[in-house]
Amino acid sequence: MNDTPGRHTPGSAPSDSPSGGSPASPSDGLPETSSQDSPGSPPGGVPEGSSGASSDREGGSGPRWSKDQPPAGRWAPPTGGPNRPPAPGRAWGGPPPQRSRGGLGAPPAPKPGVIPLRPLGVGEILEASVATLRRHWRTVLAVTVPVAVVTQIALVIVQRYLSVAQPVLHPDATPSEQLEAASAYLRASFAELAPSMLVSIAASVFVSALLTVVVSRAILGRPVTFSEAWQEASPRLPKLLLLSLALPLAAGLFSFVAMLPGLLLGGGGGAALAFLGGLAAFVVVIWLLIRFSLASPALMLERQGLLQSLKRSAKLVDGSWWRVFGITVLTQLLIGIFTMLLTIPFTAVAFALDGIEAGTGTAVSWTYLVVMAVGGVLSSALTYPIAAGVTVLLYVDQRIRREALDLELAKAAGLPGYSSTES
Repeated sequence: MNDTPGRHTPGSAPSDSPSGGSPASPSDGLPETSSQDSPGSPPGGVPEGSSGASSDREGGSGPRWSKDQPPAGRWAPPTGGPNRPPAPGRAWGGPPPQRSRGGLGAPPAPKPGVIPLRPLGVGEILEASVATLRRHWRTVLAVTVPVAVVTQIALVIVQRYLSVAQPVLHPDATPSEQLEAASAYLRASFAELAPSMLVSIAASVFVSALLTVVVSRAILGRPVTFSEAWQEASPRLPKLLLLSLALPLAAGLFSFVAMLPGLLLGGGGGAALAFLGGLAAFVVVIWLLIRFSLASPALMLERQGLLQSLKRSAKLVDGSWWRVFGITVLTQLLIGIFTMLLTIPFTAVAFALDGIEAGTGTAVSWTYLVVMAVGGVLSSALTYPIAAGVTVLLYVDQRIRREALDLELAKAAGLPGYSSTES
């Protein structure tokens, strides 16, 4: 073993020393002559004036380490190996530099549009959705306002002419009469809700398709007009509509099948069994809806088929189900709070005006419905882009985390240094 200076970190003893702390003897393989000495140094490799110079001259061999060494273990080794200097800006044994979001010492991620091209946090996803609405408000409102108006008109008509009154039962009603009344109320409620659900699904499909294009352009920092968004999204609308209808219908059918044994059994035991079946179905349906929640952007942006989009969503959500679930629930909660705060003034005005027209003889007056519809248009026009934006950004974030989509986005945005990056 060659124990010349520089082979160990300062303060450490040669590993071949018998005592672990004294220098090695000539028999341990330490060079004896000046053939290993550096140019310009005295024989023996120890500078003149050092404590070991005289012993080297007298014995021809001896220690090449100074006797005045600091205690072992107090010196931190240099970064990157024993013979490499410390990293720039870092003293020997000093604290490491601060780690940035992009890595140790890495520059911040490029941000050509509404998001930085790296894995996103929850706040960044929500902020980017609002930023898309703020930067591209002309295109976004051109999509959401007409859809909100049509949707609210349909809801007003349904509530005016198809509203179902709560059944009133006398105290002596038998269980069979109560069950029959409940069944009739459910059938009437379904007849009322079915048109509203169809209108809402159609509106959601149209808004999601166009806003997916808008958000994808906003990520790259590129503007997009309504006509451009429509031209790009319209070929995918039939498949997106089929996907949007298939998911709730499948969820409803699965829930009905889970509750069917209890409904057929009847009585108290049947009611309990139906409740347990419905609860289990609810859990499974929530799990499946989150698992397939990214199918819509996959269908639009990757131009996948229906089944391929569902498989693509399941693959992207796999391993991140709770994260996608948490962000989705948080988004819906915030949207619900915002909608409630926004519609409170309209509700107060509607009740006040409805009290003036209480003698019209109708269950719900036109004034009440129109005022509430105005509030609904305003809230829907502002919340549609938030919900659609979160879904698209979740899809992009999952692809960045799993497939390094940020490199492809940087190339598509034309950022310097990424034009030759291979996918």
